[in-house]
Amino acid sequence: DVQLVESGGGSVQDGGSLKLSCAVSGYATGHYCIGWFRLSPGKEREGVAAIDTAGMPTYTYSVKDRFTVSRDNAKNTLYLHMNDLKAEDTAMYYCAADVVNFQLGRSYENWGQGTQVTVS
Repeated sequence: DVQLVESGGGSVQDGGSLKLSCAVSGYATGHYCIGWFRLSPGKEREGVAAIDTAGMPTYTYSVKDRFTVSRDNAKNTLYLHMNDLKAEDTAMYYCAADVVNFQLGRSYENWGQGTQVTVS
C-alpha cells in the first residue's frame, strides 16, 4: 500500500520559516511525482509546488522565490522549504503522489493526511 505522511507543520510569525516533510512508502524508489497542496477555510485546494522524477520543480506564482521543493530518494522523503511566510500561507498542507506528473493539478492518486501551518 502507498502511504504518505506529512510532518513539520506548526505556528510561526510573519516572515518565519518552516520545513515540511513527506515520507513516502509503497512506490519504487524515485519513481513517483509529488505535489504539495494547501487548503484553507473558504478556499479551494491549491497546488503550491510539485517535483517530478528528475527533480524538476514547479511552483504556483504566489510562492515562487519563497518556497523550495526537494526530494531525497535515498530516504523516500520529499521536502517543502517555506521562507518568508505570510498570513495568507496559513492552511492545511498536503503532499500527494502519483507515477503521472500532474504538476499542480489535483489528479494525484495518493494523498497524505496533512499538516497544519499557521502564520500570524
